[in-house]
Amino acid sequence: MLELYRIILCVVTFILYRYDKAMVVTHNRRIPERVLIGSAVADGAWGALDGMVLFRHKIRQSRFWIILIPSGLFYLGLLVAVW
Repeated sequence: MLELYRIILCVVTFILYRYDKAMVVTHNRRIPERVLIGSAVADGAWGALDGMVLFRHKIRQSRFWIILIPSGLFYLGLLVAVW
């Protein structure tokens, strides 16, 4: 059950980054940064990192890297510890 939660949250976070990038291109209303970071910290860090790199979105903002990389490593360590 926990693995399904993690997969869904990563996919949702990935979609949020894609949607926000589309809003940047079309100059429409954007998703707040606290939502993007919050969804990543809530265990969607790998989806956020994939979205950042694939869509080239928020990659120049060090705040995202500083928060997402440790968060992703934390959940990776947690996954290894559980297995």
